[in-house]
Amino acid sequence: MIESFVLGVVQGIAEWLPVSSEGIITLIEVNFFGKVNVVQIVQIALFLHLGTFLAALVYFRKKVIDIFKNIFQYKKADKKEKKLINFLFIATVISGGVGLLILKGLKHFKFVVSSTSEITLGIGLLLLITAFLQIKKKQEDNRGVEDLNLWDSISLGVVQGFAALPGLSRSGLTVSTLLFRKVNEKDSLKLSFLLSLPIVLGGNILLNSEYFNFSLDSLISLSASFLFGLLTIHYLLKLAKKINFGWFVFAFGALMIIASFI
Repeated sequence: MIESFVLGVVQGIAEWLPVSSEGIITLIEVNFFGKVNVVQIVQIALFLHLGTFLAALVYFRKKVIDIFKNIFQYKKADKKEKKLINFLFIATVISGGVGLLILKGLKHFKFVVSSTSEITLGIGLLLLITAFLQIKKKQEDNRGVEDLNLWDSISLGVVQGFAALPGLSRSGLTVSTLLFRKVNEKDSLKLSFLLSLPIVLGGNILLNSEYFNFSLDSLISLSASFLFGLLTIHYLLKLAKKINFGWFVFAFGALMIIASFI
């Protein structure tokens, strides 16, 4: 029960920061609760994302309602809304395909390690990749939602799919990629979190249904993820705009690598 609550709280807070909530959950599971089955840990992390999915759904409810309205009257929607719908649809399909291949690959090779240091080292290396992309991101503020094109959708779909690997921050990768594509920061943040909604829901339905047992522990973790996600999303999204977390992620990743050899 304590484990479920702790994981839910961590997911609720870490999801809004570009620090890989999945990576942090994996480190906690490995180092504090003694789990080494990476596939099982990824399934737990994906399930916990449902809590922050619901929190984001509440927070972005007006925009989500607008998107659904425009989907059902697509022909009448203006050009900007059509661009947004097309972007979300294509990127989500690609993300689902890439993520499915990664998770199936982990299951196929029965990815269970013999020591916690191996997982810690792997996550540390992936965190360094996330940090590098955030530190090197470009901010040129000259493209918006109305300028989205097919290559934006493909790029975002691929990088979000790779975020299935613990240590690669979904929000960090997607925002950094959009900034590299010269999309302004305000739209980059909004698009990143709108893009998370269908992939989290679809991923749990298609890939994680076997984990849905709704035991007391799972309900506790889901409730904690939702509650703390809802309480922190507004303030942490503002904080993420002001601070480049790349250096923090770099230091965190470096510490994980060092710790794996101790």
